[in-house]
Amino acid sequence: MKKNKKKELLFSVRKEDFDIQTFKSGGKGGQHQNTCDSGVRIVHRESNAVGESRTSRSQHRNKILAHQRLVKTPKFKLWINKKAFEVMKGKTFEQEIDDMLTPENLKIEIKDKNNNWVVWMP
Repeated sequence: MKKNKKKELLFSVRKEDFDIQTFKSGGKGGQHQNTCDSGVRIVHRESNAVGESRTSRSQHRNKILAHQRLVKTPKFKLWINKKAFEVMKGKTFEQEIDDMLTPENLKIEIKDKNNNWVVWMP
């Protein structure tokens, strides 16, 4: 029998974390496209990821599409992974790297006079 594991929320992304911009999208659609702000651009401030849609005549539909495109961007995915790492480890990804870059964890190789790679000891 499988036990039900309760999932724990690591962090949340709120509506306030995004800038939502609307604009006249132009293109096909006639007068409706040229007079209504149906195009939508969503920017996630922290990751600087952008999702945009102007394909639909409906602003509501374009908002949904823009959000879907934003969450699929490499910038946003990287930000999500970094944020999850910070929450789980209690420190930033950069701090973790700095902690790992101690002299005993580094191996530096240089070429000697005979053009062979040798380990350099300072």
